Amino acid sequence: MRTDIFARLDREPEPPKIETPRMSRHRIALFGGTLAFYLAIVIAVLMSSWLVTLDWKVMLFRPYQQWPEIHAFLDYYVVLGQRGPTAVMVACWLGWRSWRQHTLRPLLTLGASLLLLNATVGAVKYGLGRLGPHYATQIGSAELFAGGDIFPSGHTANAVVTWGILAYLAATPRARRYLSAMSAVVSLGVGLTTVYLGTHWLSDVVLGWAAGLLILLGLPWCEPMITRAENWIFAARERLSARSRLVPAPPVAAGDPQPVPAGQPAAAEAVRDQVRPPAATDSRPAAVAVVTTAGGSRPRAHTTPPVHQGHPARSERTPVTPAGSRRPPHADRTPRGGTAPARPVAGG
Repeated sequence: MRTDIFARLDREPEPPKIETPRMSRHRIALFGGTLAFYLAIVIAVLMSSWLVTLDWKVMLFRPYQQWPEIHAFLDYYVVLGQRGPTAVMVACWLGWRSWRQHTLRPLLTLGASLLLLNATVGAVKYGLGRLGPHYATQIGSAELFAGGDIFPSGHTANAVVTWGILAYLAATPRARRYLSAMSAVVSLGVGLTTVYLGTHWLSDVVLGWAAGLLILLGLPWCEPMITRAENWIFAARERLSARSRLVPAPPVAAGDPQPVPAGQPAAAEAVRDQVRPPAATDSRPAAVAVVTTAGGSRPRAHTTPPVHQGHPARSERTPVTPAGSRRPPHADRTPRGGTAPARPVAGG
């Protein structure tokens, strides 16, 4: 008896246990509060309020110079907020779950969340055009509409969405609580790491947290679209499988019965019984060929034309040889059995 991990994989696939979240009143209230907080941060930066002053104080404090011993570790830790590596890691885990449970919902949910992240965060980034701390030009300025792309923080929002999707797709309430705490710690650490490295303002990180949370809270509105996409993909796979099962028949010589598909033996036998040639004096049996169309139409029967009485078959006819020779006549040659003309005698 096998006790290793492969014995577990040999079992029947587990049924889907993922409960689809719904847009409850509690979730709607959280979404509305987070959206109001998001707008408040944007307005505070646009008005160059106390939040912008705090950004400059933290930037001039230069945390990377205050604690240089942790700089090397945080250079690697911030990778947990980069979109490419984190998306690959999470997609591998969700892909394994999709394969085990025979559902595409985990992968489709991850794709929908990343699509929303790129659309919403990217639009605000390029719309406001804020410069980063290393490229600031005037002390105390919000550095908006200057061609930058850091507000809100993409690293922070991506960490919230990518790791938070694991809690969103958790199968049990206990797993959801643990994964929610883990994603909160990771996203909080990634945001503060970007402030430490001096790549983002503090307000960028706060807005990135709010942007990622808005996407996670609004995902239940995308569930009907995800379900339709999953059904369409499975239906397309079934159509492709049905087409691949229709193997074309090999070429058959003329007059020989053609092969019948495996799914239509009864229909072929019925056609053979119905289409039988009448008894003829000729000893040659009539050949019956059954042809079925690819679209599943009713088979057609073709029989060889009967041999008419009084006319022998071509194979029974006696070959006729033309009389005489086929060579053209020559004037200087003598036909066989004839007399050759006399030749003149030399010196005559």
